[in-house]
Amino acid sequence: MQTQTLERMESNVRTYSRSFPVVFKKAQNARLTDENGREYIDFLAGAGTLNYGHNNPHLKQAMIDYLATDGVVHGLDMWTSAKRDYLETLENVILKPRGLDYKVHLPGPTGTNAVEAAIRLARVAKGRHNIVTFTNGFHGVTMGALATTGNRKFREATGGIPTQGASFLPFDGYMGEHADTLDYFEKLLNDKSGGLDVPAGVIVETVQGEGGINVAGLEWLKRLEQICRAHDILLIVDDIQAGCGRTGKFFSFEHAGITPDIVTNSKSLSGFGLPFAHVLMRPELDKWKPGQYNGTFRGFNLAMVTATAALKKYWSNDTFERDVQRKACIVEERFKALAALLSENGIPATERGRGLMRGIDVVSGEIADKITSTAFEEGLIIETSGQDGEVVKCLCPLTIPDADLLEALDILEASVKKVINA
Repeated sequence: MQTQTLERMESNVRTYSRSFPVVFKKAQNARLTDENGREYIDFLAGAGTLNYGHNNPHLKQAMIDYLATDGVVHGLDMWTSAKRDYLETLENVILKPRGLDYKVHLPGPTGTNAVEAAIRLARVAKGRHNIVTFTNGFHGVTMGALATTGNRKFREATGGIPTQGASFLPFDGYMGEHADTLDYFEKLLNDKSGGLDVPAGVIVETVQGEGGINVAGLEWLKRLEQICRAHDILLIVDDIQAGCGRTGKFFSFEHAGITPDIVTNSKSLSGFGLPFAHVLMRPELDKWKPGQYNGTFRGFNLAMVTATAALKKYWSNDTFERDVQRKACIVEERFKALAALLSENGIPATERGRGLMRGIDVVSGEIADKITSTAFEEGLIIETSGQDGEVVKCLCPLTIPDADLLEALDILEASVKKVINA
């Protein structure tokens, strides 16, 4: 397997190729194959970008058919038939059935583009600068999004330029199991000497992915919405990793029955791994002037084609949603058993998550790395998250066949046992 050119020419900034140092050649659904023909089950899935699996045949065919007719691939933000089809499908399949009324902003193609647009829109709409964000949150690494991202590793990479415009508050559970961290938020808002500038918006992940699969309680989310309404603050839900079905519903905030003012989506939005992002906003918040927020690759038509196919195929009824929830129960049960096994052997571990966004906190990044590296040797690709990489994290394709799911969980169990007995 030839890796010399890759090692010589690619920047040191690379990460995943260090954890999984093979050259991959092909992929289908939940399996990756390297140049030597060895197959791996994928519990990473593009960090949540491939909810419908690698090379999904339904989406691939839609893309091939579109290209075969010389459909517009790049058109800036001009109107195209692909854009119209996507917006109509989004409205009819996703928004209307959920009682949601949003306008759509197509920024650049990545999640951090969507976050930049969302927080800037909140500032424009409310005429205030401050954005409240939460401990362990991850919202991207461009400067505006980075200001709302907690991890010191990313913040230190600015070269000393200070991030500005955001205030961090404790996420649900950050102060312990019995502390409601929103008491602190509400106290600051009601205290004129509290030092908190009244924010234009609050940005939150309902499940913090990179932060370690930290799950916001449903009552906590409802109260956060109530506080925002009472103080004329916009509620922004970053649904970039937790959205598009990952938690068992298309939008992760559906579990709490809340209605954000602004929503960001990316990652699995295209369904095929093509770069695509959008910002959903209540219509009255659309305060943009023409061209005020733009980008060369906004409105990637090929991604809209596959996104439309994904919405029609998987979200026209609740069959797919129920199947995701069924698989999530399997993973939850097995992860809880593994956490118990680890705890019985002197490694205090806990399981947490929502839907197929789940993790096992093994406390130590070193132990988590041993588990994931052992799993890779046995044919399972799985990553870690959390401030010290202490959480073994499942982001398998939602379309993963049961046989692959069970085989992957068996590999993970064997890897845990091997690390315990090492």
